[in-house]
Amino acid sequence: MGKSKIDQSFQEKQAANEKLFVPYIMAGDGGLDRLEERIQFLQECGVAAIELGIPFSDPVADGPTIQEAGIRALENGTTLMSILKKLQDFKENRSVPIILMTYLNPIVAYGTEKFAVDCRESGVDGVIIPDLPLEEESILAGHLQENSIAFIRLAAMTSPKERLVELAKRSEGFLYAVSVTGTTGARTVHDAMVEDYLQMLKEHSSVPVLAGFGVSDIQQARDLSSYCDGVIVGSKIVDLLHKGKTDEIKDLIHGSLKLEINH
Repeated sequence: MGKSKIDQSFQEKQAANEKLFVPYIMAGDGGLDRLEERIQFLQECGVAAIELGIPFSDPVADGPTIQEAGIRALENGTTLMSILKKLQDFKENRSVPIILMTYLNPIVAYGTEKFAVDCRESGVDGVIIPDLPLEEESILAGHLQENSIAFIRLAAMTSPKERLVELAKRSEGFLYAVSVTGTTGARTVHDAMVEDYLQMLKEHSSVPVLAGFGVSDIQQARDLSSYCDGVIVGSKIVDLLHKGKTDEIKDLIHGSLKLEINH
């Protein structure tokens, strides 16, 4: 279903007056054979979509927690091809949208057209590529469009307003609003300008705006969600999964959504 599956999932959540919660996990961390189990767990927690990281040896946007997860996944022999094959094996058993977060080099090495086709056949619904700038995105955008894969753009607080407006106009599925200056990872506080930044993006975006980077607890998720449509939580989820603390993940998701916690 591709990007229409993201749209449908988000619209259903918003119709139920829920904010959108998208967890990030690293594919292959803990072994690729555990990917289905982890996706099913998060789906049952009521998330709107799942962002699935592709391990890469030279990430530019990832902080220490996600870098370490990527190294573990690479040591497990995880590759882009093996992830897409695994996703294809159980695509009929999941309903939650899957969004890949990867860098440009692995896609170019894989083949840009083949990547888009294999994403569709594996049930991938959207992609995020942090190191692909607007000026160069024609290398992939057409192939994603032909296969109905949502091309989700990232907006950075340090970008000029006219560039943020262009990103908001082009983004599909949702707009990923980076709510810190720097890489991923837990933060105790967010910049005071984040409220105005998120509200400005909301004014110019035709798709939901989700805040990501630095979100690590329920209060932060609720605070940021009050200015936009929801949050993406990465490092905290990756760390708790690595430690086997699934009850804490459930608490974080349900608390952020203001749902009753039921273990």
